[in-house]
Amino acid sequence: MLQIENLSKTYRLVDRDVVALRNVSFTARPGEILGLVGKSGGGKSTLMKILRGMESFDSGKIIMDGIIITPDSSDEEVRAQMAATAIHLQRDFALWTESALKNVVRRVYSRKMGFEVLPIPENADYDETYREAMYYLRLVGLDKKANHLATILSGGEKQRLLIARQLAKKPCILLLDEPATMACPATKQEVLDAIKNVKNELGLTIIVVSHLPEIHEYLADRLIWLEKGEIVADGKPREILDKFMAEIGEQEPVAAKSDARPLIRVRGLSKRGCQICTGEVLNTLKMENLNFDINEGEITSFIGSSGGGKTTLLKIMQGVKMPDEGVVYYRYGDKWVDMMTYSPERMNVRQRLGIMYQEFALYAGETILDQIAYQMGIKGNDVIQHARTMAEELGISDKVLDIIYTMTDMSEEDAKAALEALNLTRDVFKELFPRFPTTEARKFAEPIFKLLSLDPEVMWNLPDQLSGGERVRASLAILLAARPKILILDEPFGDIDPITLREVSNSIKKINREFGTTIILVSHHVDFVREVSHRAILIENGALVADGDPADICCTFLSRCHAPYLKYVEERLHVHG
Repeated sequence: MLQIENLSKTYRLVDRDVVALRNVSFTARPGEILGLVGKSGGGKSTLMKILRGMESFDSGKIIMDGIIITPDSSDEEVRAQMAATAIHLQRDFALWTESALKNVVRRVYSRKMGFEVLPIPENADYDETYREAMYYLRLVGLDKKANHLATILSGGEKQRLLIARQLAKKPCILLLDEPATMACPATKQEVLDAIKNVKNELGLTIIVVSHLPEIHEYLADRLIWLEKGEIVADGKPREILDKFMAEIGEQEPVAAKSDARPLIRVRGLSKRGCQICTGEVLNTLKMENLNFDINEGEITSFIGSSGGGKTTLLKIMQGVKMPDEGVVYYRYGDKWVDMMTYSPERMNVRQRLGIMYQEFALYAGETILDQIAYQMGIKGNDVIQHARTMAEELGISDKVLDIIYTMTDMSEEDAKAALEALNLTRDVFKELFPRFPTTEARKFAEPIFKLLSLDPEVMWNLPDQLSGGERVRASLAILLAARPKILILDEPFGDIDPITLREVSNSIKKINREFGTTIILVSHHVDFVREVSHRAILIENGALVADGDPADICCTFLSRCHAPYLKYVEERLHVHG
């Protein structure tokens, strides 16, 4: 039994106090899956960290497994709390680079040793440790993958392995913060079924945080709606979800399609990838002979299962990854520029691109305006000519400059590796692409902030002073200040609640309507794809399966997923046509 009484928590920031939780009280029974839903910043993740013992609180009481935790509890009592709970945090894939079985064996054996180590065969409990580990793998449906390396497991398999490792701690309470948030429907279904099986087999109290209504509809026995740190409602999942979704804003219409001409041409694109596992070669990607156009001024969405090749395709289209065969052309004036081959025009095309990755990050120590000034130094109108002048002074050839400029469109991790390969540091960006003056950057940013319904004061804020929705729109504003002609968005909105996502969806449509920006995005979220796009393309196993009206493509995708939890989504799609 888990009992929470009048739990309160306030974060003391330099300039203000932020109430995270206020007098939260509830009870969760053994064998119950209790869901937590609410907008970003509502207090859900804070509550989970407090329940785990990772975060202190100001007042109230937690009672679990005979342990009473208060703000004055001793270190020993908090350690007992941590022993009684296990948590899986969103976007956490911390696994040992060895077999799935050994990953769980380490966690089982850590109960005895106090740290993760593999037992030696001479140990009396060696066989029993391995048998117990296999039991947890069977619970999550991974017993047939026991000897596979954790690194080559699919996203859903990794999520299930992480749950198995948490179960190996023998907790009384399992805390799951956004399980499988960024995964495709088929992967989510695997994880959700594993959670249900764990509940049925072990009778644990399971607390699940998710912003996705369909997950709670499928999984939760009971649902609590948290808003601004307070419980708004507590009851049956469908009743609570209907009230929660009633808060969603009106949909902006998609701009009318014109007789747009092609802006990007993909021809004969092929890319293959493989990994070796215990001597066996496993094909991880097989993209064969893709051909399509992207029209100017349209919003085109790519949808499909995890590992199907969508992100790889976007990286090839950006010119940051090379295909085995084929070419991607961008229209620049009256010319078609090959993004696979060096040419002076390729930098000019790249200057017109704005890119936002799945793991988009705002720099914690810089204001939003500072980050706009940095982006404008990379993508502003006259930066290419200035960079070429500076490169000549530094003895950098135009071809190497083109490579360096490509790095500005890479993810943080990829850019770091590419710089190291050239024996360069990020300082080279400062020399070649100096920041815009903040006064000039502000002039460019003000109309964007107005368009995105962002208070201009947000420019002076640090990222941790913003809500989840404000962070996403601020990230878009940073990209848009330089007025890119093409915006590429690789699943950056996967862990946003549906109310905030509607705000983001409306913002994207406003950008497209106001500036005629061509927008290309990847998403697993069928509601989002349906309402934001002019066109959708279904990619599965590296192949273009379907291309056309977003509602039709989303229905095709759902029918191929075989994911029962999506019933709630299908009902909404039916209601909205």
